[in-house]
Amino acid sequence: MTHVFPVPTLDHVVVNVRDRIDQAADTYRRLGFTLTPRGYHTLGSINHLAMFGTDYLELIAATPGDTSRPEIMEAPIGLEGLVFGTEDAAATFDALRQAEVPIDPPQQFSRPVEIKTGQRDAVFRTVRLPRGTAPAGRLYFCQHLTRHLVWRDEWRQHANGAVGVARAVIAAESPDTVGTLFTRMFGPRAVRATDDGCALTLGLSRFDVVTPAALWEMFGDAAADSRGRRDYMAALTFQTLSLDAAETALEAGGIRGVDRIGTSVLVPATEAFGVTLEFSV
Repeated sequence: MTHVFPVPTLDHVVVNVRDRIDQAADTYRRLGFTLTPRGYHTLGSINHLAMFGTDYLELIAATPGDTSRPEIMEAPIGLEGLVFGTEDAAATFDALRQAEVPIDPPQQFSRPVEIKTGQRDAVFRTVRLPRGTAPAGRLYFCQHLTRHLVWRDEWRQHANGAVGVARAVIAAESPDTVGTLFTRMFGPRAVRATDDGCALTLGLSRFDVVTPAALWEMFGDAAADSRGRRDYMAALTFQTLSLDAAETALEAGGIRGVDRIGTSVLVPATEAFGVTLEFSV
C-alpha cells in the first residue's frame, strides 16, 4: 500500500523570548505588528500572537518564577519553533509513525480568549517531534479545534503591512540532513535542492535550509548570532502589502539598522529578539 504523507502547510512560527514577554511584546509592536492580548496556556506558557491571513507569529514565554516549562528557559532567545498545520492530529501522528519519524502522541491544551461575547477557550491538539530530533529547534504540528477564536479580523491588521509568513530560514552545517528529515515527513516531492542547501515547500510559504556561510552572505550584519550552535533557526520573511508602509512603521517604532534592498526591507536580528526579519513584496 502506498504511504500517504501529511501535506506540508504552515500554521505558525515561534519566537522564544524566555521570561521577557513584556519587552518582547513592546518590541514587536514597535516593529509594526498588532498583537493579541496575552494568552495563558493550560500547559503553563504565556504568549502573544501576530495573526496573518492563514498563519501567524507567536511570541512564547515562561511566567517569571514558574518552572512548569523549563524548556523555554533552556532554549536560546530567537526563532525556535516551526509549526505545521494539520486538520487531524491523530492521523498525522499515525502517518509519521508509519514513516518511522520520531513523534510524540497527540497532546491537547487550551487558553482562554476574551472576545466581545465573553470568554471562550481556544483549544489545540499538537503532535511534536521529540526535542533534539531537529537540532535547529522545535518542529511540530498543530490542529486548531476553535479556529474562529484565533483568526479574528481585529487582530490581522498590521501597520507594517504584513499579511503572511513567506519564508523561514534555517542555518545548518549539513542542510541535507535537515532535508532528509523533511523528506521522511512529507515525501520527496515536497523538498528540492537549492544552490545553498534545500527548501521545503509549504503552500505559498517555504523553509530554506542553508549553510551558516550562506546565511551570512544572505543577511550580512543583520544575521542572527549562532551562539555557538551548528544548526539554528535564523530568519523570517513576511509578505507585506507595501514596503513603504513597512519602512514607515519601523521608523515610527524607532527600529535601528533597517535597510531597504531592492524589493525587501531588512531588520537586524539584534532589533527583533534574535531573529532577522525581512519584509518583502
